[in-house]
Amino acid sequence: MSTDQVLLTEWFPLSINPTVIKEQSGRDGGKIMLRGVLQRADTINQNGRIYPMPILSREIINYQKFIRENRALGECDHPDTAVVELKNVSHIVRDARMEGGVCVGTVELLNTPSGKILQSLIESGVTLGISSRGVGSTRKQGDALIVQEDFQLICFDIVSEPSTPGAFMMNESRQVRPSDLNKAFDSSDRINRLFNDIISWR
Repeated sequence: MSTDQVLLTEWFPLSINPTVIKEQSGRDGGKIMLRGVLQRADTINQNGRIYPMPILSREIINYQKFIRENRALGECDHPDTAVVELKNVSHIVRDARMEGGVCVGTVELLNTPSGKILQSLIESGVTLGISSRGVGSTRKQGDALIVQEDFQLICFDIVSEPSTPGAFMMNESRQVRPSDLNKAFDSSDRINRLFNDIISWR
């Protein structure tokens, strides 16, 4: 069992139809909106990890605060940190919800330098993926690593599809410093998380 909190990332392909993207651009005031699967619960992934349904559901509930406050930002590619760097932001998550064991959502590409790179790649038909970034520990169970209760979802990044499954994933031996978490989650985020936990106990 790993007791240290490390960066955990997952990848899911984005289904992108260039024709639909162009239609959406005209319909949504020039905005490019992507919709699809963001994460799956109780399913072993390319890294051999499983996110239990109660943990993933809890984190999506906590993530709603970021969405409401227009802070559900993500980057183009995964950085080696728990902090979302504003200079690298490419998109914002407008919606994320659980439908059964699947988290689905809507992502809006921004007109930032990184966002424009993604827009160009999408318009050229490049396959991209959505990838969650969070911190937490895992426990080995059989051939799988079970994500533990200390998991905290930070954001969803957009990444390229690796030619080898899991090849893009970061070295998970990197420990996360408390100062990184303090930058990712402010005091109101921690209060919101505690409040959601109390409600779920009922």
